[in-house]
Amino acid sequence: MQLEFHQLDLRWEHLRVREPHRQRRLLASLAESGQQTPIVVVIAQDGNGRYLVIDGHKRIAALRQLGRDTVEAMVWPMCEAEALLLSRSQRMTPQESALEQGWLLSEMEQRFRYSLDDLARRFDRSMSWVSRRLALVELLPEAVQLQVRDGSLTAQIAMKYLVPVARISADDCERMAAVFVKHRCETRQAAQLYTAWREGSRVVRERILAEPELFLKTQRQAPFTKPAAVEQVERDPETALAILRRAGHRLTEALPEMNAAQQEQAQRRIESVRRELNRMSDRIGKEQEPKHAEPGAANHHYGTEGERSEQPRDRARTEGVARDRAQSPALELHKRAGDSAEGEGRTLSPADPGSAGILQGQSRASP
Repeated sequence: MQLEFHQLDLRWEHLRVREPHRQRRLLASLAESGQQTPIVVVIAQDGNGRYLVIDGHKRIAALRQLGRDTVEAMVWPMCEAEALLLSRSQRMTPQESALEQGWLLSEMEQRFRYSLDDLARRFDRSMSWVSRRLALVELLPEAVQLQVRDGSLTAQIAMKYLVPVARISADDCERMAAVFVKHRCETRQAAQLYTAWREGSRVVRERILAEPELFLKTQRQAPFTKPAAVEQVERDPETALAILRRAGHRLTEALPEMNAAQQEQAQRRIESVRRELNRMSDRIGKEQEPKHAEPGAANHHYGTEGERSEQPRDRARTEGVARDRAQSPALELHKRAGDSAEGEGRTLSPADPGSAGILQGQSRASP
């Protein structure tokens, strides 16, 4: 059905992070091909005759930019809580960040009175997973969360560098976030500033946040040389990929001549390669987990040498951020990547919401 924008209730728009580069691609796709996938709505329970948007906020924003007056919508015959859970179970957009998951869990707990046990069951996760994400929302200052929502800060930078700072000082967390936004720091610059802050004394930390321009200038002037080990790690996967592709061609030629025992032996060797790739991926995933910020053993060379800071206490009632499970790399002998426009994601027809798990995958939806 076609709905006009004034009929829509967008109260759940804040549960998703804005990503300007994806929005630009969606806008171009809609301009070229029109809307291909309907948004999902439910009838608002407050009796005002409006439709509550469950999925499709980015499409609505893009259509408004294009000067459209209506949007194609699909009405789900269920309450908004069940619709939100079902939408997440069928979503095929890029994987949500832990912060976005925490926002949804917080709303389900506070607005709909779901218990931790209910949330763990409905999301097919452990209670520890639920608790850590709820603690994350409570830990990160609201001002920083707003910057993540509007796209000024990426969720990755917030999770990796601002959450550890928030455990020590909410004020320093907000100041560092403001620095990241003002100077449009990329991940490498954010990492440099955070590392200097973490390893510095109290005086050095204050100077870094008070005069970030000076610190960033010194970092730009310093020559950057990539460690030899890093260069080798970057080259080795390319070499391995080339070998696997060559092995794939040879396997195609050899398969008709291989007996069952030889095929079984080849399969065991391929599985061994897969396990080794999985172990490497898991190690990288563990390194990406946010760590507690602790003062270093020595003062950082930047700024004035000062009194070393005392061991800070963690902020109350947080268990830390759970690392997301590293995605196991698939052993692919032939792989091609395309540059298709990315929309918000294709939503399937509603199924039994009680049995739907949370599936997080790559977006391949049309607008």
